[in-house]
Amino acid sequence: MILNKILIVDDQSSVCYSLKRVLENNGYNVKTTTNGYEAIKLIKEYNPDIVLLDIRMPEIDGLEALKKIKKIYTKVQVIIMTAYSTTEKAIEAMKLGAFDYLVKPFDNDKLLELIDSAIKTKILLEDVVTFDEKTDEVMEKTTNYQIIGKSPEMMEIYKQIGKIAPTDAPVLILGESGTGKELIARAIYHHSKRAKKTFLAVNCAAIPENLLESELFGYEKGAFTGADFKRIGKFEQCDGGTIFLDEIGDMPLSLQAKILRVLQDGYFQRVGGEETIKTDVRIIAATNKNLEQMVKQGLFRKDLYYRINVLCIKVPPLRQRKEDIDDLIEYFIKKYNRLLGKEVKGITKEALIKFKEYSWPGNVRELENTIQKAMVLCKNDFLSLECCEDLGFFDNKARCDNLNDVINMLAELAIKEGIEGKFQELIETIEVRIIKRALEITGNNQVKASKLLGISRNTIRNKLQ
Repeated sequence: MILNKILIVDDQSSVCYSLKRVLENNGYNVKTTTNGYEAIKLIKEYNPDIVLLDIRMPEIDGLEALKKIKKIYTKVQVIIMTAYSTTEKAIEAMKLGAFDYLVKPFDNDKLLELIDSAIKTKILLEDVVTFDEKTDEVMEKTTNYQIIGKSPEMMEIYKQIGKIAPTDAPVLILGESGTGKELIARAIYHHSKRAKKTFLAVNCAAIPENLLESELFGYEKGAFTGADFKRIGKFEQCDGGTIFLDEIGDMPLSLQAKILRVLQDGYFQRVGGEETIKTDVRIIAATNKNLEQMVKQGLFRKDLYYRINVLCIKVPPLRQRKEDIDDLIEYFIKKYNRLLGKEVKGITKEALIKFKEYSWPGNVRELENTIQKAMVLCKNDFLSLECCEDLGFFDNKARCDNLNDVINMLAELAIKEGIEGKFQELIETIEVRIIKRALEITGNNQVKASKLLGISRNTIRNKLQ
């Protein structure tokens, strides 16, 4: 197992020692130094994933060290450590490319959480998404991700990415959950002229409505209870780079106007602030929702929809490109052979037939999870029917077939009712009844109901209203 490497830079040796112990106890490989110049040399030799850098140091301060580090090592993630009195310098550090900052004294759990987030960001920046075939030898030496598929639908997407990536125009990626929308967003980023700048992904459905604005745009000290100091948001951090707004269909209307202004002229204000801030960010958005329908229902701004939909990529569900299942299975078997230390050679013909008969409602994500679980249980050279039956996979298939029968029946009814002008009324009635039933099951807990249905809490509120 390869440990993530962290370099601690602080002129107080006692701080270096205590942080080193905490991080090593949590499984990190750690080196320390009390000098900024020495830190720059160590980065070349040690190649750390994360640098914890103190602002106030002799000879060369943290800001100057950060400038030199980011000029040479653009994708190393730097977390600034600062005292309350130097918070403004920390803000300046983030404008220079720091990932985030911690105010001393800080909680160890907060430190570990921030390091984990910074490592994930470093992976997004460095793991290039590719389309071409890789040999086993190359795959063993890289953690790069591939978009798999030779179907006509996927070949068309590769062409679109090639045309779209060099531009700075906003992109909207449409597709069901699990189809690989984030991979496509990252492919666009890695093949763009902004590839050496920051890429940040924000899941609009996963962040509570009252926190999403401050996450994107930052906030001023005293803007709300708990805002003890100024913090800059993703748009400010991402200046010159690319921001990926995943599940933008779940973004509240109140925030959509602010996103629209950024798209129009590149300006915004922090929460609780009056200063107008300029940023140069390319926006890639994605959703599994029908935004056109949401516009008609008043749930999504029409002007924002047209702004983000300058260039559009529609990702097909797996059931519409089943000829790619063979290649996907081969890729995932190789991937989990490496990760699990297995030597599975492939899948039996009987199991492959069953896989191709299944409709895969969870798309590529469901296929990958199924392969991973089957490989954990597999004791033979090939994945067989027995491996999958142990998972209850084919029971799930039967349940899905029954669900498809119900969906087909509802579709026929909707078409019949639609002729009489009641199509939308029927769909809304079905949605509301499903949501109400989910709330009954979860004891009227909207958070649990949203997880059960795979939709955001905001969507539940909007539907019930």
